[in-house]
Amino acid sequence: MDFDEILAKCGNKHRYQYLLLGLYSLLMFITSMHNFSQNVIGFVPDHWCYHKQLENRSFAQIEAIYNQFDYPSCTRLETIGSDSEGRNATVSGEQCDRWIYNYDFGFRSMNTELNWVCDEAYKAPVGQSFFFIGSMFGTLIFGILGDKIGRIKSVILANLCGFLGDFSTIFTSSLVAFSTARFVSGLAVDANTYLMYILALEYLPPSLRNSSLSISMGIFYCLGMISSCGLAVLAGHWRTFLACSSLPLLLIVLFYFLVQESAQWLVTRNDIDGAVRCLRRVAKMNRRKVSEKDFQEFRNYCQINGTKEAQEPNEHEQDKFIDMFKTPHLRKTIIIMLITFTIVTVCYNTLARNVEGLGISPLIMFSLSALTLPPAGFIQADIQKRFGRKGSSVLSLLLTGLFTAASGVALSVWRNPSPVLLISLMIASRFGLSVCSGSTLLFSTELVPTCVRSRGLSVAHMAGAAASLLSPYILHLGTFYRAGPSIILCLLFLTAGYFCLLLPETENRRLPITLVEGELFGRGERMFDFLRKPKAEQTEAATPLKQTS
Repeated sequence: MDFDEILAKCGNKHRYQYLLLGLYSLLMFITSMHNFSQNVIGFVPDHWCYHKQLENRSFAQIEAIYNQFDYPSCTRLETIGSDSEGRNATVSGEQCDRWIYNYDFGFRSMNTELNWVCDEAYKAPVGQSFFFIGSMFGTLIFGILGDKIGRIKSVILANLCGFLGDFSTIFTSSLVAFSTARFVSGLAVDANTYLMYILALEYLPPSLRNSSLSISMGIFYCLGMISSCGLAVLAGHWRTFLACSSLPLLLIVLFYFLVQESAQWLVTRNDIDGAVRCLRRVAKMNRRKVSEKDFQEFRNYCQINGTKEAQEPNEHEQDKFIDMFKTPHLRKTIIIMLITFTIVTVCYNTLARNVEGLGISPLIMFSLSALTLPPAGFIQADIQKRFGRKGSSVLSLLLTGLFTAASGVALSVWRNPSPVLLISLMIASRFGLSVCSGSTLLFSTELVPTCVRSRGLSVAHMAGAAASLLSPYILHLGTFYRAGPSIILCLLFLTAGYFCLLLPETENRRLPITLVEGELFGRGERMFDFLRKPKAEQTEAATPLKQTS
């Protein structure tokens, strides 16, 4: 009796699975506030150099006066005429050292308090780069820990790093201290969610993996992003905002008492007794009675298939991430998966964090872009049900790429497009991007064998974070050619779609647990077989793997 069969007897669509989905949704809500706190505290409102004669003037009048000059935000005036438009204003030769800020909804960001604008505007991006560098190290470190000490402990440690980094940021005022705190905070990014994603995926049947995970992520990630903007407005100050948004990360410690460790992972670690204990607790919570005979058959299955490492002491040493590259088919699958995941991550970080310069408050734009997540989750679940994992990933990548190219062409035609057009194009792009990222995340997770799944996904996230350092430069190309970023993103989306065609389908198939099963998984499958094979035939295609494992 294999794991899927014993899990079905313990209950794979009952109370424990719904508890797991509820906790996963809570984690999505909390971590979305953490992941985008970097953007919220760094919002820069409209600002102009301070002058005594501007104290009693409205923001509209101040803007009209400074718009006469090439660099209105950083131009210091010597004198200002008595008329409301300041036609006789003269420029000072001194640098600006004090600013007037038009705060969005009264929220005072870190950049405004520390005056990190104009000549010192580079400081905030430097801190943000350390945030991404921390993400690179965090995904690798906690990915390794996820396969060493377990998924739950690694999730808790990652979120504690996020709390420590965010809370310590409150007390920083220098670039060095700020960068250090953001590095620690960045350690939790991705690692605090994909480990729980793996854990939920391993306890859910294929039917629930498709709809529940994507919909939960879309709805609660959206609510977390909108709540971040609301919290910023209510707090009014970036330090208060960080204090309030970081405290919920401590709630993840309770997961240790509520969530069972991955039974499949315990089997790969030769802890079959621990796996049985977890399954017993799942059965008890689901109010299912499982006989001792069934558990013994599961033990026998694990021992017969070579997963009991007490009989093979060197096997533990062989289950390393690098071993996935020693066999030809699995090596090809993992390399293509890493390329695809990295491309989608770069596209996501290029578009998702660009909420300024669109003609409206970045807080409003941030909330509007978040509203695309729930419908994207539903659409993703529907197209995965209709076209499978591979088909949905390819379709969403191709359509999003074509739409991104069309957006770039539209922006190059109109020199001064209206804010409505810019916002509409941005929201539409992010909608497609959300579908792409959700589809490829599930597809990539299912392709990696259980014994190295945590490490495999950590390397994928680390590669994506490293490549995301190119995101600012992609956006910067827009200063030379407006359609440049959109064309590059289009090419990236189309490239990722092509690589997805080279991967095997995973829908309705028993996922690989060991490296041997990973090598056999999808062998002999051709590029477009997923279009011709019905679901019943796909299920049968996995049967030889199940017999040989």
